[in-house]
Amino acid sequence: MLEILLQTLPFFALIGVGYGAGRTGFFTPEATAYLTKFVFYFALSAMLFRFAANLSLAAILDWSFVFAYLSGTLCIYVLATAVALLRKRGVEEAAVEAQCAVIGNVGFLGIPMLVLLLGEPAIGPVMLVLAVDLIVFGSLIVILITGSRDGRVSIGILRTVGLGLLQNPMIVSISLGLLVSALALPIPGPVNEFLSILGAAATPGALFAIGASLATKSAERLSVAGWLSFAKLVLHPAAVAVGALVIFPVEPYAAGVMIAAAALPVAGNVYILAQHYGVAPARVSASILVSTTLSVLTISAVIAAVT
Repeated sequence: MLEILLQTLPFFALIGVGYGAGRTGFFTPEATAYLTKFVFYFALSAMLFRFAANLSLAAILDWSFVFAYLSGTLCIYVLATAVALLRKRGVEEAAVEAQCAVIGNVGFLGIPMLVLLLGEPAIGPVMLVLAVDLIVFGSLIVILITGSRDGRVSIGILRTVGLGLLQNPMIVSISLGLLVSALALPIPGPVNEFLSILGAAATPGALFAIGASLATKSAERLSVAGWLSFAKLVLHPAAVAVGALVIFPVEPYAAGVMIAAAALPVAGNVYILAQHYGVAPARVSASILVSTTLSVLTISAVIAAVT
């Protein structure tokens, strides 16, 4: 575990540098927002497109993998929802808390770190986890919150979900990359070099942006944030491990990547959704801060266990 911890430290050191820049005011919230946009729409999209263009859908689309991840994640999603409802929180708050319990920072932290630590073959499984998170659970929270407010699930909600997926650059870049791969279209040398240079900015940019954004997060509601962090960092990877190693026949290496991806801290886009709908943003903010801080140790432990 110590060796893995030393390998993960540079990633968290970059997050720490970003946090220091944000905390001292050297990097303002506005600057962080623009850096996040650059990473999200340009650097990370270039990285994902280039990765996907060198994969084949048949090679990465493993239904046993999908069902294993989905079953484990749904168990924790239902548990977190039940705990929220038992605390007499409404459906909207329960949906947001459940999202905190299962949606990790796969795009900004998981892809660069897990590919480096577990090798390039991890690209396919990590992208499959990202796709399930975005398509299934990214849609579910919108449906639950909007349906709760409207009193029903309408065609308008489904249209909103569909447009949201089509406008997500991670979904678009992965889909376009797989299309290029399926059609066996060659990527010209200058274009490939362009994608390499731009994609290389994703890792440091994303990690710095995570740290700078954490500087603006509050540590309110620590008891709830502690529970949600425990669910995300411990219960989620444990449930996914049962799904991948016991229930469904997932190839051992892919199962290890899936479990490591499930151990990632709460994703920043959960906060964006919570803020957009006005549902418990301070609670989500605290969960991101606590889970990211604790993940320095927990991710190392999980990766050490699966390798």
